[in-house]
Amino acid sequence: MQRRQFLVASGLGFAGMRFGTPTTAAPQTTAPPAKKSAKSTILFFLCGGASHLDMWDLKPNAPSDYRGPFQPIQTSAPGVRLSEHLPMLAKQAHHLALVNSVGATVNTNDHHAGYYHNLTGHIPDQSFVTKGNNRTPQPDDWPFMGSVVAERRPAHKSLPNAITLPHMPSRAPYTRPGQFAAKLGVEHDPMYIQGTREEPLKLRGPALSLQGNISPDRLTERRSLLNQLDSARRDFDDFAEIATMNKQQERAFSLLLSSESTSAFDLHEESPATIERYGKTINGMSLLAARRLVEAGVPFVTVFWKGDLNRLGKKCKSAGSWDTHGSNFECLKEDLLPEFDRAYSALIEDLATRGMLDETLVMVTSEMGRKPKIGDPRSGGKTGAGRDHWTHCLTDVLAGGGIKGGQTYGASDRYGEYPLKSPVTPADITHTVYHAMGIHDLIAYDKLDRPYFLLEDSQPLTALF
Repeated sequence: MQRRQFLVASGLGFAGMRFGTPTTAAPQTTAPPAKKSAKSTILFFLCGGASHLDMWDLKPNAPSDYRGPFQPIQTSAPGVRLSEHLPMLAKQAHHLALVNSVGATVNTNDHHAGYYHNLTGHIPDQSFVTKGNNRTPQPDDWPFMGSVVAERRPAHKSLPNAITLPHMPSRAPYTRPGQFAAKLGVEHDPMYIQGTREEPLKLRGPALSLQGNISPDRLTERRSLLNQLDSARRDFDDFAEIATMNKQQERAFSLLLSSESTSAFDLHEESPATIERYGKTINGMSLLAARRLVEAGVPFVTVFWKGDLNRLGKKCKSAGSWDTHGSNFECLKEDLLPEFDRAYSALIEDLATRGMLDETLVMVTSEMGRKPKIGDPRSGGKTGAGRDHWTHCLTDVLAGGGIKGGQTYGASDRYGEYPLKSPVTPADITHTVYHAMGIHDLIAYDKLDRPYFLLEDSQPLTALF
């Protein structure tokens, strides 16, 4: 097979090289994860900025121009209240921990900075202010939390340690920063699996099957030839880029020679009842695939909510996701919340039924919350019934992985504008993920062998466990 095909199979290729530079991995001085540590994490990221006020942290006693029409309902956990439009999830609330006091250092109040802060745990630098949506991913960015987990866990025998589906947000050239390994090294970038709303059961990986007349035996023969050619350039192996290419080739061979690589993504192996429970949507099927991937032992799986621009773009004054600048309550009630409620509750229920929830951390977050005061000037003000961006406060939801369910941690003020009780930061949340996964050594080394800390000025929320 051609070298280009090997790189495509890795899910990275030369295009990925711009997102990071190869580095020397930190020595693994820590012991293997403790028995009670989570084996995998599923990160469900609600692209666009989900309204904390209309899902998790409702304010029924606030003035009408803040609270909106939705009412909180009782759940399976005493004292935990969810939106009335999350009835299926309400039955699973005894598994959930709601962190209602996630605040942020706000410097742009936009999507790029929100992605970066909540995916890496690091405060966006000044370039996010000056460049806005033109601030593309950079090689010296802080790494995505999933890449840190991938680098710290032993390599999976046939699949990458970090997999992202069903898309890479957002459309080029406006790719969101924070979702790549960056300074940790491109070899730890997630592999991206693509899916469409039109064919939700067909999740497509990069060349996960052999093509044409290439059999496993013939591929193995070509691998032997490639190894001989590589030996001729061994004097160049001190260059980090060459070493990384070798790692990518090994990754490609592993994917192509393993039946597990294709079966993990074959949703047709699931029963019709299971597919129906998750909902036959691209987001529902992505969560079902995530369950299959953690079942196969993948340490970190990310599902980025895939929006529907054609159907919701005009209605919600957005790109069709959770960025509800207009008609916030109609978009949530009629479109976003029903799909989310079915898919996410199915994942929690499915993991619990299979005895996998204790060893699988499931996290729901977004790049921001929504502005508590109703009425975005860009969509008609109060009559447009939208909610603008709001990075000052949001809710993160954690379940499984040793987390004690049926609890609410922290609180926002009476309007839901700012954290009031037990304030935390995205860095604390990221640190909590590492803690759940048994990752306590957060020292890495750059390509000059200089140490640096992957995450500072934070503490894991140990009270949740």
